[in-house]
Amino acid sequence: MPVKVRLSRKGSKKKPFYHIIITDSRAPRDGKFIERLGFYNPGTNPATIEINFDRTLEWLQKGAQPTDTCRAILSYKGILMKKHLLEGVKKGAFSEAEAEARFNAWLEEKESKIQAKKDRITKDRDEKLKKAIEAESKVSEARAVEIAKKSAELAEIEKKTEVTETASEEVVEATAEIAEEPKKDESSPEEKPEKESAKAKTEESSEAKKVKVTAEEKTTESGSKTEDSKGKAEVIQAASEEAIEAATEVAKKPKKDESSAKEKPEKESAETKTKESLKAKKVKVTAEEKIAEPESKTENSKEKA
Repeated sequence: MPVKVRLSRKGSKKKPFYHIIITDSRAPRDGKFIERLGFYNPGTNPATIEINFDRTLEWLQKGAQPTDTCRAILSYKGILMKKHLLEGVKKGAFSEAEAEARFNAWLEEKESKIQAKKDRITKDRDEKLKKAIEAESKVSEARAVEIAKKSAELAEIEKKTEVTETASEEVVEATAEIAEEPKKDESSPEEKPEKESAKAKTEESSEAKKVKVTAEEKTTESGSKTEDSKGKAEVIQAASEEAIEAATEVAKKPKKDESSAKEKPEKESAETKTKESLKAKKVKVTAEEKIAEPESKTENSKEKA
C-alpha cells in the first residue's frame, strides 16, 4: 500500500487546525504517522500554511500520494510546480538553471497575488471598522442630542416645580399669618387703638339721634292724624314700643361687635352699656313728652270751645 500525505485534525471544538503528516493509508486519521511535515490553520484569512519544502518534495519523488486537500496545499506552496520542473530537467526539455528561473518567476507572481489578497483583506477590514466607527459616532451624537433634550425638559420641570413650591410656600405663609392675626387680636384686646372706640361712640350717638328723630316724626304724625282718645292711646303705645325696640337694638349692636371681634375690654363694655341704657331712657322720656303735648293742646282747645 502506498504512503499518503494527509491531514491529522487537532484543536478544540469548532476551532480546528491540522498537521500535515506522512502516514500509511491503512492507519486511522489521528493515529500513528511516519513524519510530520508542517501544519495548516484554516481559521485565519488567508489560511496559514507552514511546511518543510524539501522533505515534502523528497516524499513526493519517492511516490507518496497526497489527498485532495493536501494536493491543493502543495500546489499553493509551489511544491508540485517544483516537482514538475525537475521532471522536465530529467527528460532534457530544459536546463536546471532555466527550471530554477521559471520557478522563481512563478513564486514571485504567486507571492504578489497572496500579498494583494492580504492588502485587500486589510483594506476591507479597515473600511468596515471606519464605517462602524462612523455609525457609532452618529448613534452617540443622536443619543447626546436626546440626552440634552431630556436634560432641558427636566430643568424646565424642575424650574416649574420650584416656582410652584415657592408659590405654595407663600400661600401657606400667608394663610398662617392670616390665621395668627385673629389669635393675636383675641389674646390682646387691651392693645386696640383709641380710634376704634371713638368710632364706635360716634356710631352709637348717630344711631341714638336717628331713633330720636324717627320717634318725634311718628309722634307728630300720630298727633295730627288722631282726633279720638282711643286712636291717640294706640299711637302713643306704638311709638313707645318702637322707641323701646330701637333702644334695645342700639344696646345689642355693641355687644355683637364685642363678641365677634373681641375688640374692647370689659371695663369699656360696662361703661358703654350704662351710657346706652341712659340714652334709651332719655329717648323714651322725650317720646312720651312729645306724645303728651298734642293731647294737652287738644284738651285746651276743647275747653275753650
